[in-house]
Amino acid sequence: MSTEIFNAIAPRYDKTNYILSFGMDMGWRRKLLHYLPSVENLHVLDLATGTGDVAIALARDHRVAKVVGVDLAEGMLKRGHEKVARASLLSKIKLSVADALALDFPDKVFDVVTVAFGLRNFSDLMKGLMESYRVIKPGGRLIVLEFSSPRMFPYKYIHGFYLNVLLPLIGMVLTGNRAAYQCLSSTARAFPSGDRFVRIIAQVGFQNVERHELAVGAATIYVGYKL
Repeated sequence: MSTEIFNAIAPRYDKTNYILSFGMDMGWRRKLLHYLPSVENLHVLDLATGTGDVAIALARDHRVAKVVGVDLAEGMLKRGHEKVARASLLSKIKLSVADALALDFPDKVFDVVTVAFGLRNFSDLMKGLMESYRVIKPGGRLIVLEFSSPRMFPYKYIHGFYLNVLLPLIGMVLTGNRAAYQCLSSTARAFPSGDRFVRIIAQVGFQNVERHELAVGAATIYVGYKL
């Protein structure tokens, strides 16, 4: 989706996500923490940080010393700043406007890069993954949470109907912006999930790539290691 669309839906983005995911989206985001390295003083970059939910969850983890969250949508970041301030985490989280395809960071500076429900919106998936690889330290990791499609009957067909028909309709009712949620549906369908995405991550250079399905496959966490 374009930056303009994200700015337009920013005021109702969090509430709409909660309703559309039946309250599961926050739990999915927190599951990213399970795949952090089991060491202290982690410096984490959260791409497509949006309104900062993942950044806040990361900053509350005792292993994390600093979180940098970047996004192109200033409207989303504005709400993120408000949430970070309310959470009293301004000392641990820095949110800023930045392009995930051209990160203004030196090589090998972050222990972990995370991205939740944002990679599918990158205009160049491989370039975004290559930038992530560049800024991760050796021994670090990439953790991605993204939509996927259940493979089991009948979940596959229920999920398809929800994604293609109900999601744009509910999104329009909640935000008045049907186009945004039609686009979300389209990008979710087009994303190369499952084994295809595992192979793509490996092509970039990440090793020992794992995938962990959530909600019978409606979402998946991918973990790639930079050795």
